[in-house]
Amino acid sequence: MAEHPRYAGDLSEGELLARIFPRLGSGKALLGPGDDAALLAAPDGRTVISIDTLVQDQDFRLAWPGGYRTTGYDVGWKCAAQNLSDINAMGAVPTSLVVSLTLPPNTLLTWVEDLADGLSAALRALGAEDCVVAGGDLGRGEILVVTAAVTGGLQGRDPVLRSGALPGDMLAVCGVLGHAAAGLALLDGGTDYASLDGGARALTAAQSRPCPPLVAGPAAAAAGAHAMMDISDGVVRDAVRLALASEVRIDLDPQALLREAGPLAEAAERLGAKAVDWVLGGGEDHGLLAAFAEGAELPRGFRRIGTVLEREAEAAHRPGQETRGSGRTRSGGTGSGKSAGLVTVGGRAPSAAGWDHFAG
Repeated sequence: MAEHPRYAGDLSEGELLARIFPRLGSGKALLGPGDDAALLAAPDGRTVISIDTLVQDQDFRLAWPGGYRTTGYDVGWKCAAQNLSDINAMGAVPTSLVVSLTLPPNTLLTWVEDLADGLSAALRALGAEDCVVAGGDLGRGEILVVTAAVTGGLQGRDPVLRSGALPGDMLAVCGVLGHAAAGLALLDGGTDYASLDGGARALTAAQSRPCPPLVAGPAAAAAGAHAMMDISDGVVRDAVRLALASEVRIDLDPQALLREAGPLAEAAERLGAKAVDWVLGGGEDHGLLAAFAEGAELPRGFRRIGTVLEREAEAAHRPGQETRGSGRTRSGGTGSGKSAGLVTVGGRAPSAAGWDHFAG
């Protein structure tokens, strides 16, 4: 009797795709998987597009020191979440995904099927059920790599850019801050995963299956947000990017940051860390950072965390001077927070900087 295939390498490309496509749904593509390219409608006449990659041992580990094993479901979910968040940050609504998957031949088939399930589940659970997985690519490689490109529609609105913040604006966030960083520290620090209580496990889930607030982007656009961006690399680093684009500087409110750090206090005590540093430097929660006119009614879920100020001449930022931080993990950057005065906390330099893929 022939053995049932167990690994990706046991099947041809066509056979493997036949395992994946039925798990993704047909969606609303005019022409979906099966041809050389997909065909999509663009009712607004404009398309927002972004792309992001997850690389094994760079963006996720298959096995963590504390005993947790990353599932295909986790990676599929995270792939969807981080891409949908970029569309959300422009005030757009996601419409399609195409996914490129690189697999070592010894990858379990169940892991690949779980990845497709996680991707599909995230679209539904995060509020992007009208976003179709329209196709992609499949290849063989030494490590797992998942790349997705996502498109979105503006529904007649103007896109919200990073470059529109004005002196005097309120700076606000939507979504959690520092939770994914705390979860990463718990997973990567050797803490026995089996010993974690429900609160700590919720933090690890924020790292492996982030939940960006997808309805908040279009709501902020409709409310007149001057500028907006996805918080993928930490509040400080991304605030520097917004300040650079808008030619302003930003002062974060220390008390507001402490309130954001409150839910992380227990995990920080367990690990001997500073919860506020996770809030400042931790990325991958994929919330939103937005500037609104002073006195404007903030959309649901947004909280004020700072103020946009006029750029001072001595704070002019030369190209290549963007905030640098140390730390080897994406969510756990804990650098010195040097930002040439573009981002301060209560008028002082921040204690954490955020993630940089190429910083030492």
